[in-house]
Amino acid sequence: MDIPSLQVELSGRRALVTGGASGIGRACAQRLGASGAHVTVVDIDTDGARSAARDVGGAAVAADLTDPASVDDLPKEFDILVNNAGIQHVAPVEEFPPETFRAIWTLMVEAPFRLARHVLPYMYDRGWGRIVNISSAHGLRASPYKSAYVSAKHGLEGLSKVLALEGGGRGVTSNCICPAYVRTPLVENQIADQAERHGISEDRVVEEIMLTEPAIKRLIEPDEVGELAVFLCSLPASFMNGSSLVVDGGWTAR
Repeated sequence: MDIPSLQVELSGRRALVTGGASGIGRACAQRLGASGAHVTVVDIDTDGARSAARDVGGAAVAADLTDPASVDDLPKEFDILVNNAGIQHVAPVEEFPPETFRAIWTLMVEAPFRLARHVLPYMYDRGWGRIVNISSAHGLRASPYKSAYVSAKHGLEGLSKVLALEGGGRGVTSNCICPAYVRTPLVENQIADQAERHGISEDRVVEEIMLTEPAIKRLIEPDEVGELAVFLCSLPASFMNGSSLVVDGGWTAR
C-alpha cells in the first residue's frame, strides 16, 4: 500500500528512534529523515541499524536497551524521541518465565523512562520537544497469553501521560500511537507462536485471532504508523499532548 507523505518540516531537528532497524521503527526513521530531521537509529541489530541509518543519512547506535547503562552512553541532544523498541512472548501466566517478563518491562517501560530522563533537559532548554511512544491497542485492551506485553504497554501509556503533564508547559509534548497488528517481524513471530499455541495454521491465526476484533480486516502497514509519528511532530499537532492515537480498525470501538 502506497501511503501519501505528509508535508512536515523538521530541518534542524535531531531525532532518536529506538528499535529502528525494522518494522515501525524503521518506518518512523524514514519519515522523520524525509522531513529533514537528522535521525539516530538505536537497535540491538547492528547491521539493521546501520542499514536504516544509511537510508536516511543518519547515525546508528547498536545497543541493548534491556541494559539500563546503555542509555547513559547515548547523546542527549535530541528534539524528538520515538520509543518504539519492543519484544513479545506468548504464554499463559503460570508458564510465563519471570526473567522474560522482567526483560519486556525493562525494554518497554524502564528504557522509555530512562531515555526521556536522558533527553528532557535538552528539550527543556530549547523549549521544544516531541516524545512519541509506540504503544498498541494492547495498551488499551488485553488479550490472553500476553501478560508482559499488555501490562508493559499499559505502563507506557501511563508514563506518556505523566511526561505530557510535566512537559506540556515547557514546550515538550508526549503522545502514544496505539495500532492494532502491524505487518512487522515482531507480529510475524507472534503469528508463529500463536499457531503453535492454538494448534492451527498461521493463516488461521491472522483470520481467526488477529483480525477478529477490527472492523477493517487487514494488517496495518508500518508506513501508516510512521506518518502518524511525523504528524505528532508537526505544527498542526502542537496542542496534542497526553493523547493516545488509536489506529485499530475499530477494535476498541467494541
